[in-house]
Amino acid sequence: MARSRNLIVAADGDLIVQRDVDRPSGRLLRQDDMDASYVDLADARHLEFDYLRWARLALRAFTARRVIHVGGAACALARAMLAEDPGSHQEVIEVDQRVIEIARAHLGLRRQPGLKVRIADGREFLGSRADASADAIVIDAFIGARIPAHLISAPALTDCARVAPVTIINVVDTAGWPQARAIAVPLAQAYPSVLALCPAVRRSGNVLLIGSSAISPAISDAISGSSGRGLGHTLIGKLQSAAASDPSPARLLRL
Repeated sequence: MARSRNLIVAADGDLIVQRDVDRPSGRLLRQDDMDASYVDLADARHLEFDYLRWARLALRAFTARRVIHVGGAACALARAMLAEDPGSHQEVIEVDQRVIEIARAHLGLRRQPGLKVRIADGREFLGSRADASADAIVIDAFIGARIPAHLISAPALTDCARVAPVTIINVVDTAGWPQARAIAVPLAQAYPSVLALCPAVRRSGNVLLIGSSAISPAISDAISGSSGRGLGHTLIGKLQSAAASDPSPARLLRL
């Protein structure tokens, strides 16, 4: 996307909404000079950012229908999942009320059945949730390019595992994935299996960490293409194939 050609629709301090000149119904939200969210006002299923498409593939593979999204922005993933599966329940937790206000005013965010948006701190919210009250948690929250530390501490991720059998964490990283590998340590303390969806070609960018209690520890055999059996093998094969076929192909690794 040629961002310099995009037209500014609205601004509120560090929040800027731009219209995509190459996709008239597309809207890009930028915060602190970084891309924060993209929605297509005419097609909620459209996900411009590759890592959100990968997250959707993971949620599909795990058949997650009750999803908590920590970090809201324009609620692109939640809206896409709900458009695809109207009977699902998507709950978005956003700490910055300005973000939700600008999303409602300019990014097509509307109240609708199955979508609940809360202004709250994600860590506090998850700490108050009942055991096994969600199918998956997606953490996509940043201060600058870093995930707030209190969202990815060992106690926080233990709470995630108590609430949902799957947690997906979006990490913006550099070559070698040092941040993702560091976050994978407490994630592995909370979940028996930890995977990563990484760009198949690029050596930096977005990495999705996936902690799961739905996959057996024999997951490494399935990733390497051996004849593993059971739920884990089915999930991995489905996710590997779908991720490799994305417009921005991703590869699945075990961390």
